[in-house]
Amino acid sequence: MKFLSLLAMESATVDAAADAAVATEEMGAGAGILGTLISLLPMILIFVVFYFMLIRPQRKKEKKVQEMLAALKVGDRVSTIGGVYGTITAIKDDTLELSVGKDNVKLMFARWAIRQVEDVAIENDAEVLN
Repeated sequence: MKFLSLLAMESATVDAAADAAVATEEMGAGAGILGTLISLLPMILIFVVFYFMLIRPQRKKEKKVQEMLAALKVGDRVSTIGGVYGTITAIKDDTLELSVGKDNVKLMFARWAIRQVEDVAIENDAEVLN
């Protein structure tokens, strides 16, 4: 009888240990996924910060520049990326003809080379340029 009770106790202990091992494995799998997510969290946060501080403002700026280049028209006073100020006299596809200086010298520029459209005329000491 003692033998049977000892055997029953051993089998109960083995069953309890097996149940505990299964529960630990299930928790380990869940903890592994959670641990992976926690370790990836800083990378995700860095990407979000870079997006809102660098990528998004750059896209807005590029969009604004593209709109400005698309809206160029004859008669606009512009400055180029090289620092040349002139008035647009002709537009052909992706090239512009600028009139520069008091002698109205004609220069050809690519559309992408225009930095900005000027609101006011640029004045030299004695004369107003185009």
